[in-house]
Amino acid sequence: MSANRIGEIKRDTFETQIALKLNLDGEGRRQLELPVPFLKHMLDLFVKHSGFDLDVDAKGDIEIDDHHTVEDIGICLGQAFKQAIGDKAGIRRYGNRFTPMDEALAQVTVDISGRSYLVFNAQFPAEKVGNFQTELVLEFFQAFTANAGVTLHINLHYGTNTHHMIEGIFKAFAGALAEAARKDETIKGVLSTKGSL
Repeated sequence: MSANRIGEIKRDTFETQIALKLNLDGEGRRQLELPVPFLKHMLDLFVKHSGFDLDVDAKGDIEIDDHHTVEDIGICLGQAFKQAIGDKAGIRRYGNRFTPMDEALAQVTVDISGRSYLVFNAQFPAEKVGNFQTELVLEFFQAFTANAGVTLHINLHYGTNTHHMIEGIFKAFAGALAEAARKDETIKGVLSTKGSL
């Protein structure tokens, strides 16, 4: 295995202050300090199910709402992923994961293509999980996709419990992204007839 693929981002605005480090060749270690408990829970699941290492130290204007903090963490995670994946040589490129979470079934498919595109087929029965606005799930994935340079298809096939539905999405996202980012010795260069991604 070559040197670890690491992305490190610092983002300071009037709305948020974020330091984020992502190691694609990690062991599932995480240090998560952020003021949005539900997103912290989802990122904890993301790390466990991807095997990546992730450090997040985030502060934000949550006295207004969680929107800026959630979106900006998505931005930083996307930028860190793009930095860490590098020239994409030798990676599998594609990943797909179905994840059942009790009554809910989520599917996430990813192409580390260099092209940012999000398909988000998910509707949640509740507007909030605890204090977390469920519309922010889309905001997070829009921010990640736009900055990571990946094509991401999120399909929530069914479910009735909003917490389970979102948890299934994050677990499937973790598995699909880890599969796509995995090094494969049988792949020479990049997996594209264009010769670059």
